[in-house]
Amino acid sequence: MTGLTNALVRTYDIGGPVVALLIAVGVVTIAVIFYKIWQFWAAGVGRHRALQQAITSFDAGDRTAARAALDRSTSYLAPVMDIALSAPDRPEALTRITSEAETRFAKLERGLRLLDSVAQLAPLLGLFGTVLGMIEAFQSLQAAGSQVDPTLLAGGIWVALLTTAVGLAVAMPTAVALSWFESRMDAERVLAEQAISTIRAPIGLQQPAPAPMGRFADA
Repeated sequence: MTGLTNALVRTYDIGGPVVALLIAVGVVTIAVIFYKIWQFWAAGVGRHRALQQAITSFDAGDRTAARAALDRSTSYLAPVMDIALSAPDRPEALTRITSEAETRFAKLERGLRLLDSVAQLAPLLGLFGTVLGMIEAFQSLQAAGSQVDPTLLAGGIWVALLTTAVGLAVAMPTAVALSWFESRMDAERVLAEQAISTIRAPIGLQQPAPAPMGRFADA
């Protein structure tokens, strides 16, 4: 613990408050990413085999098999589909299905806006720290007057560039994680839309076309 504290203090002394802020943002971001991974796993995101079987059975007109498959599902969308199977022919039920699905999507998407903000602002914050560091380096160079030491300028520049490096180190993994979360949510929405469309117009319950009458019946 003492070593970690000393490392943080040394980092603050080298990079200044901007690096310290970026490190704090990075710690919070890592916590959010791990929480979202746990939340997706606990909700069963991507694990909809039983739910898809229920949708397929309902589409084929077998509501008993659809109900049995739905009872086996551990997906967070199972309660939504339960409402749909209970009243598939009521228009108000379809409205409630959409509302319930969006409520669950909003819960899963909570925190993604923070990740998006970090991915966009961390490089800018690092660049801001670099600009401040360069200003400080040139001020030191000016104060040195004719006794210019190249190492003084070089040291100030690498310290200034450190903030940009830290900002990019925070932003790049965050952007990758955000892209993965958003791709999973897009797939979840496609599945929900497919389920709602199937319940609204199942193929298995469509009436067959009437047989031709009259002299065209045997044609």
